[in-house]
Order: sequence, then structure tokens, then C-alpha cells
Amino acid sequence: MALSIAVVVGSLRRESFNRRLAEALIRLPSAQGHRFTFPAIGDLPLYNQDDDADQPAPTQRLKAEIRAADGVIFVTPEYNRSIPGVLKNAIDHASRPYGDSAWAKTPAGVIGTSQGQPGTAPAQQHLRNVLAYLDMPTLNQPEAFIRFTDDLIGPDGKLAGKATEFAEGWMQAFLAWIEKHRG
Repeated sequence: MALSIAVVVGSLRRESFNRRLAEALIRLPSAQGHRFTFPAIGDLPLYNQDDDADQPAPTQRLKAEIRAADGVIFVTPEYNRSIPGVLKNAIDHASRPYGDSAWAKTPAGVIGTSQGQPGTAPAQQHLRNVLAYLDMPTLNQPEAFIRFTDDLIGPDGKLAGKATEFAEGWMQAFLAWIEKHRG
């Protein structure tokens, strides 16, 4: 059965390594036949609790896209040993008002890439803490801290070399995780 998966990229940069990784992930063999969407998060205003009673249109759109998904993949860079502000802002918008979180019970996967040795490990740990609070069952293994190199993604937009096998295993585990946890 085809799954609908929202891919939330925590970077707005046009040539973002993490956007490139996200686009390569959906080209993997195990991803074929599933539907992937990339909810926009760059147009969200800064979260303000005063707006909870009348949420802005971009927030309503984001919440609808998350609720329509069987699972969510968070593909995030690391900014100052944590998640980017734009990602935290999106998470806050779609989790509010209290009791009306679009994230709750939605299976999640966390992956990311950076040029540094630890990949995005500290950012992913912070994100996992947030997702636990939001009641999102999150795939724990395999962890995916991918070091970005110039040859990680080929000119065809697909992962290259050993990264392909690792990412394929990760995607298979994530798809099985969705099947296990979807409502």
C-alpha cells in the first residue's frame, strides 16, 4: 500500500545539502510507489501564541499537510549544535494551540547531513527530545548522521556509493516503522 510521507527540510537555503539529501532519499528504490510532499515552512511567521485562536493561512496549510501524511521525515542541518530556528518555528506552529497538535501520533524519522564529522548528531538529539514531547513515535535505529561530501549525491540527484546502501536500509526501516505505528 502506498504511503503518504511529508518531508520537512529544516533549511531554506536554495542549495541546501539537506534539501539535496531529502530529494535523493525519495529517489531510492524502496521509496518508489510512495507519495512524498515537501511542506513549505519558510513562509510561516514567527510563532506567536496570540494567533492561536485565528492561525495564519500558512500554519493552517502546514497542519493540513502534516495531518494528511502517514509519516514525517525530518531532514535537518545543525545550527549551533541544535535545530535551525525555522524548523523549530514550524514545529511550534503545527503543535498549537495546546491540544490541537498536527504532529501527535504521527510516525517520524530523523536524518541529516553536514560537512562536519559528527554529521548532525547534536541537532538530531535535540529534535528527538522535541518529537518525544509531541508524542511522535520516532525511529531510533538506524541513526543517520551523514557527512556531506562533494560525491555524496551524483549529478543525477541520486545518492552515490556506500551512502546508497545505508540510506536504502534507513528508508526500509522507516517505511516499516510507519506501517507499525500508523493509526
